[in-house]
Amino acid sequence: MAIVDITELRALVPAGSIVAGLDLGTKTIGIAVSDLGLRLATPRKLIRRSKFAADAEALLAILSAERCGAIVIGMPLNMDGSEGPRAQSTRAFIRNYLRLDSRPIVFWDERLSTVAAERSMIEADVSRKKRADRIDSAAAAFILQGALDRLSSIRSAEAS
Repeated sequence: MAIVDITELRALVPAGSIVAGLDLGTKTIGIAVSDLGLRLATPRKLIRRSKFAADAEALLAILSAERCGAIVIGMPLNMDGSEGPRAQSTRAFIRNYLRLDSRPIVFWDERLSTVAAERSMIEADVSRKKRADRIDSAAAAFILQGALDRLSSIRSAEAS
């Protein structure tokens, strides 16, 4: 498959599959998964980054175990909407990853996702150490939830 628009995603997710959300950091890859109804995002464990081959192998194993049919990956845009070095790095990772996996991929604007995830963990009184260990997966859940909410609004608009 390839990179697709969010409006195409629902039709491309096989029945009985879920959607995964990824927050691609420099040290870790945060992972979240949806429920089968594609309504709720839940954080999963993260992958400690090393080399691309090891990262991709770990990611493929997790996505297969979770029965993932598509991926939503956070696109780290600058606050003005432009793409900087981190966005280019994300695109390069996905370009290489697409050689190994045929799942459709949607890029999703991740501006302020880490900030929002951290605020929600602070409100939940999660300790600083635990926040550091969980922030990327929480950000992945925040990214995925945004995409799932958009899918829901598309579904509602089509039903009207």
